[in-house]
Amino acid sequence: MKWVRWILAGILALAVAAAASYVWLQQTRSSLPEGIAQSNGRIEAEQVQIATKLAGRVVEILANEGDMVEAGAVLARMDDSELQAQLRGAKAQVDRSEHSHLQAEATIAQRESERALHDKGYFTTERLDQRRSELNVAEAGYNAAQASLDDAAAAIDVAQAEVVRLQSLLADTVLKAPVTGRVQYKLAQPGEVLGAGAPVLTLLDLTDVYMTVFLPASAAGPLALGSEARLILDPVPQYVVPATVSFVASEAQFTPKSVETQEERDKLMFRVKLSIAPELLKQYIMQVKTGVRGVAYVRVRQDVAWPDNLAVKLP
Repeated sequence: MKWVRWILAGILALAVAAAASYVWLQQTRSSLPEGIAQSNGRIEAEQVQIATKLAGRVVEILANEGDMVEAGAVLARMDDSELQAQLRGAKAQVDRSEHSHLQAEATIAQRESERALHDKGYFTTERLDQRRSELNVAEAGYNAAQASLDDAAAAIDVAQAEVVRLQSLLADTVLKAPVTGRVQYKLAQPGEVLGAGAPVLTLLDLTDVYMTVFLPASAAGPLALGSEARLILDPVPQYVVPATVSFVASEAQFTPKSVETQEERDKLMFRVKLSIAPELLKQYIMQVKTGVRGVAYVRVRQDVAWPDNLAVKLP
């Protein structure tokens, strides 16, 4: 029966800790000075969809649900064999265009040499008529060579542009993390053929973590962006996390059917976003979890000092 006593003792200890936390929170809430509003909320983070840009087959996925990834980390790769073949063809076209350009330059040099010989009188008068005809042909050849040179230069530009385009598409077959965060969902498996824009992974942006709360009009009205706030999370009520007001809704979220009296206006609730500083998030990034519930305290009046029980306290 010893193990039963140990279990009962553990349950009793948890109950005492929970009761102590509840009493502490109640004391904190009841001792709020005027000018500080409170509301319940939960920790959230922006979600980023890691999706395909092109239709294709998933070759590999390098991240699993729950993994922490740094910005720029490779998360998945798509099949790029067709694009690689097109890129080789485009590079070969560049080579052909450059070769044609060199040939056109050589032809122009030859035509210019023929014209120079004639202008310097190296041809006899007896052969003048014959050479005049040849000169006309040479002039036509020169003009054609110049046109070929221009065409070859344009062809090089077109071929090089195609190479750049294909290289960009190839880069898009490697799916990278745009931000530092945690993989929340894995939505595809290697071997699956996905359409353009299909999601592969969902990433929680742990550089943008906040708590959403709802405050009455009397508190949200005078609230300014950048106002200080404090967060106390249910799992760790002994800590007080600093935050700032980063958003206040311009319209009420809960509106009664008619708003005619002062009492009814006081019932209007506005959504407020309380963001945690990125520097603080980076320091405790391994402890950051979304969905955690807690209580937020917002300083509506800037001339009101924070009580001692709401002073910032971190691990």
